[in-house]
Amino acid sequence: MLGEVEALVTDVRQLDVHGVVYVDLTVAYRDRSVASARLGLESVPADLTQGERVIVRTVANMIVAVERPAD
Repeated sequence: MLGEVEALVTDVRQLDVHGVVYVDLTVAYRDRSVASARLGLESVPADLTQGERVIVRTVANMIVAVERPAD
C-alpha cells in the first residue's frame, strides 16, 4: 500500500485554482510507465524542474508526495 520509487520528472507546472496553487506533475518510472498527479505546494520541492530525478511517495498507487533523493 505504501511505497517509494525513484522516477524522472517529465513535466511540472504550477496551477492557480481560485487563489490556491497546485503543482501538476508527470513522472516516468524505470519500467517506462508514466504517472501524473496534482499536488499541493507542500508535497513538492519548491524549485522542481523537468528532468530531475525524484523519489515518489505513493499510497495505494496514488502519488502523494515527491522529494529529492538524499545524495
